[in-house]
Amino acid sequence: MSSREFVIPFVGLKTGVHTFEYEITDTFFKQIEGSIIHAGNVQVVLELDKKERMLVGVFQVEGLVTTDCDRCTDPIEVEVSGEYQIIYKFGGDPSENEGLVVLDEQAFELDIKMNIYELIAVALPIRSVHELEDCNPEMIELLSKYMVNSLEDDEDDEDDFDDEDFDDDDSDDDDDSDDDTDTNGEIDPRWSILKNLN
Repeated sequence: MSSREFVIPFVGLKTGVHTFEYEITDTFFKQIEGSIIHAGNVQVVLELDKKERMLVGVFQVEGLVTTDCDRCTDPIEVEVSGEYQIIYKFGGDPSENEGLVVLDEQAFELDIKMNIYELIAVALPIRSVHELEDCNPEMIELLSKYMVNSLEDDEDDEDDFDDEDFDDDDSDDDDDSDDDTDTNGEIDPRWSILKNLN
C-alpha cells in the first residue's frame, strides 16, 4: 500500500462532494511508528466536501483490528466503528482542535494517512480485554499474585453497580446521622475547634 494512495490533490477537484474509499490492511498499521494497532481489516469511506475556503471531510470507519489485551497484553481482535468529521481550513496558525486542520495558503493536496489511523485508534473500545478464561494464563497467575483485588472482582465491578445503593432514602439517613454530637450529646472536640475559627 503506497503512502501516495492517501494523498488527495484537492486543487483539481470541483466544488462539491467527492467520495474516496480505502481498504486498510495489516501493511498500513505496520507503516505507523509506535502503532497500538498491529493488524486489521477496516473499510474507510471519506466524503470530502470542497468549498471555496475549506474542505469538510466525513470519515466512516468499519472493521476489525488487532491490538493488545489491557489485562494480559496478548493480541486481541476488536471491532471498530464510527463516523468522524474533520474540517481542513486555510490559515496561518495551527489549530489545537482535533477536528480542525489548518492548511498552508499554498497547499494543494491533503495527506489523510495519519487522520485515518487516528480515527481508527479513537474508535477502539475504552478497554479491550479477553474473557478471563481466554487471557494468557501465565500473565493471569502473575497478576493474581501481585494484585490487591482479585481479577474476578475487577471483572465484575461494572456488573455489581446498583442504582438502588444510592437512593434518596439512604441519603436522608446519612444526613440525619451526620451531626456534630456523639451518642452522649457532647460536642466532638474537633467540631469545637472548627467552630472557633469563625
